[in-house]
Amino acid sequence: MNESVQIDTLIREALVFDGTGSEPIISDVAIANGRIVAIGSSLNLNAKHIVDAKGLALMPGIIDSHTHFDAQITWDSYVRPSPAMGVTTAIIGNCGFTIAPCRPQDRELTMRNLTQVEGMSLDVLQQGITWDFETFPQYLDMLQKKRCAINIAAYIGHSSVRTWVMGNEANKRVATAEEISEMAHIVREAMAAGAIGFASSTSPAHNGEGGLPMPSRLADDEEMMRLTLAMSSQGGGVYMVTKGGQMPMSFLQSLSQKSGRPVMVAALLHNSTNPEVVFKDLQAISEANDQGIALIGQVSCCPLTMDFTFASAYPVEGLASWKPAMGRTHAELKVCLADQAFRHNVKNELAQTSTFRLFNNEWDKVHVVQTFDEKHLPYEQRSVADLAAEMKVDPLDFALDLALSEDLQTVFTAQLLNSDTQAVAKLLNHPHSLVSLSDAGAHLTFFNDAGFGLHLLGHWARDLGIMSMAQAVYKLTAQPAAVLGLKERGLIRQGYAADLLLFDPQTVGRGPKHRVFDLPGGAARLNTLALGVHAVWVNGYLVADGNGMIETAELAGELLTEFN
Repeated sequence: MNESVQIDTLIREALVFDGTGSEPIISDVAIANGRIVAIGSSLNLNAKHIVDAKGLALMPGIIDSHTHFDAQITWDSYVRPSPAMGVTTAIIGNCGFTIAPCRPQDRELTMRNLTQVEGMSLDVLQQGITWDFETFPQYLDMLQKKRCAINIAAYIGHSSVRTWVMGNEANKRVATAEEISEMAHIVREAMAAGAIGFASSTSPAHNGEGGLPMPSRLADDEEMMRLTLAMSSQGGGVYMVTKGGQMPMSFLQSLSQKSGRPVMVAALLHNSTNPEVVFKDLQAISEANDQGIALIGQVSCCPLTMDFTFASAYPVEGLASWKPAMGRTHAELKVCLADQAFRHNVKNELAQTSTFRLFNNEWDKVHVVQTFDEKHLPYEQRSVADLAAEMKVDPLDFALDLALSEDLQTVFTAQLLNSDTQAVAKLLNHPHSLVSLSDAGAHLTFFNDAGFGLHLLGHWARDLGIMSMAQAVYKLTAQPAAVLGLKERGLIRQGYAADLLLFDPQTVGRGPKHRVFDLPGGAARLNTLALGVHAVWVNGYLVADGNGMIETAELAGELLTEFN
């Protein structure tokens, strides 16, 4: 390195996991001007800040490839709580649920759709979003000017593109050839402006306002193919899709083959009542890669556990039999939930095996969290299955009757998917799986998996030993950087960006969930505390320490618009 370079930070005697999956070594790491400028033993350098990292581990910052910060980032440049969780780069726009492009007349609909599909508060969105953009390039310009505490890359979102072109028809019908051509133009424009790729969803669980499908679900194969080719027309891009059971892997293979670009498939979660489905998808992904076709599956290292009320029962809203309850006023909803014919239809559907749905009739995994009538206090922290058995009633009837008696305020929690340790271990260790699916920025009152990376390091690598700590670091850093085409990130290497996480490998993890009230209007969200995190640097700037987020931290994140 140049002897005249002023070292900003020198981290001494850290156990360095470089991101490659190699065994760690004790080393010093020097940072200057946002870059790693030297790595070695006992570096004889003067620095503004010297960090004694003896006994601690240093790794590249966590790359979160599946977030929904698109709205939150307009009012919260610190995209809480991700920086405190060791995340230094986040990809937004997943599933195609973006807020750009968006015409002024479609803003209310866009917010109402997000309220339904991503569990966001309409009041929070109405108070929080700063609408000083319409097109996707204008949205990126806004992000560039506003700055962020971490690095951000953004997908161009299918549902938003469809709404821009088709208006209120976007979630009702197949597009015409002319409309697809207009959508393709918008996708090409977004890629030229710096989008990381094109994101979509065909999942039946993804419904917007009133229970209507999110617009991308109405796209036919011709539309998907043409928009994916529009994405790749300038030589880059990742196609990301949350796949419904009706979307065959063979079609995704054809999208990758014809575009020459990677296809990222979400959400591959283990379903205990239909356990082989996810492994069949991964087998198809492996076979595609054997043929040189780049497919990768997004998997989660967290059990999908969600708090909910029956005023907004996200876990069951993907059921066809639940549709009559969608989009109703509070009073109408209570009448619907009390209706015996409605309940009969829901019970019948739950009794059938499904290839993929969030809730699979496992009432032993649904617990009462909070009640609002003193006589119901003994129900708290008990399973609906046990309570229903004691009362000799059907679990659905028990849960709905309890909720109705408390004006739908009763809070339940459900462990929905990914609860089988051995099965999830197989998902995490699969050569073509990408550990992801934090959903950070969405479902804020239901769950918080922004600390997924700390959970992988602490729970899966250290406590259960299903992979080495070095392999866990690779899964969180170099692997997503390579798949996404992030330049000079994901490794501790000279010349790379100084995105770094310093942690205690003996204590790293995520703490219990709790509520904080820091959303616009003082609304609540679920939060978790980082355990064992000592420091997080983004482009060389310290953004979090052992006490969590540094509220006055430099907004040092970069808007990433150029990719490998």
